[in-house]
Amino acid sequence: GKLLKSRWQFRQRGESGLWISDLFPEVAKLADDLTLLRSMQCDQPVHSGALTQMHTGTAQFIRPSFGAWSLYGLGSENKSLPGFISLNPLPGGATNHGSAFLPAVYGGTQIGRTTRGGTGFQQRQSQETVRDIRNRKLSKIDQRKQLDLIQALNQEKVKQDVHQPGVEGLIESYELAFRMQDAIPEVMDVADESEQTLRLYGIDGGPSENFGKQCLLARRFAEAGVRFIEVSHGGWDQHTNLSVDHQARAEGCDKAIAGLLMDLKQRDMLKETLVLWGGEFGRTPAAQGSDGRNHNNKGYTTWMAGGGVKEGFSYGLTDDHGYQAVEKKMHIHDWHA
Repeated sequence: GKLLKSRWQFRQRGESGLWISDLFPEVAKLADDLTLLRSMQCDQPVHSGALTQMHTGTAQFIRPSFGAWSLYGLGSENKSLPGFISLNPLPGGATNHGSAFLPAVYGGTQIGRTTRGGTGFQQRQSQETVRDIRNRKLSKIDQRKQLDLIQALNQEKVKQDVHQPGVEGLIESYELAFRMQDAIPEVMDVADESEQTLRLYGIDGGPSENFGKQCLLARRFAEAGVRFIEVSHGGWDQHTNLSVDHQARAEGCDKAIAGLLMDLKQRDMLKETLVLWGGEFGRTPAAQGSDGRNHNNKGYTTWMAGGGVKEGFSYGLTDDHGYQAVEKKMHIHDWHA
């Protein structure tokens, strides 16, 4: 197809001079905190395969997700909360957030959901916060008695079989679920957040309202010791109507992302919290129709911030047309490593 000029200007930002699009004016203000990875590659040009590879490293086999491995290796800092939480995950479920052959306790806990509607992706925060988190039939005392009975039977099964990882994982999961009934609602109650903080995330009735809530919850979960948190923002698949839809998607997350980074900095958390941003692949430099772009897994950009990464730094290059990575290529496996 014919090359399609960007609808938005790229400008050098901050003292580092990183090139960032006008689509993200708030994130651009934090250029000196970012490391741009401009030579990303993955093996899959279709959403389902690329999403699975982004999360697990493979598109062909069921493998533990990036979050599950992180939790398995590093552990959690809060025994009353899941160590891996996915807020409003995109379609894909356990394939993208599961533990596969690792014990079930390392799998991602989904909060809220993203659905595809007539106007694209709709993101909704669940009123229950976590499905079935509350038991409306039994008191806490009765639940504990019931759980103790079940756990006694489970422990007997483990003794009998000697090696029973499925049951061992179930024992841990049941205990965690019981503790979560008190811990999850407390962390997700943002009533104690100041108006200034809510405005920082764009939670003031503007386009960042919904994604801002997710980013604020991500900070609260990180603050509470959750090891790995993923937030999702769908609707970027602009094969048509790119000029309008890309602008709308960016306005829906730009302020929230910048707010999260600034909030982490203000709380002295960014230096030990690694923030990764990106999609499963990029878009072609050539036009699809008159106002769209197709999938491109050969060269795209992600960025990192915090966690000790090199600040205000640009790594790798694509060719002059932005079609494929040509310098310091970074495969999805390198990104995971």
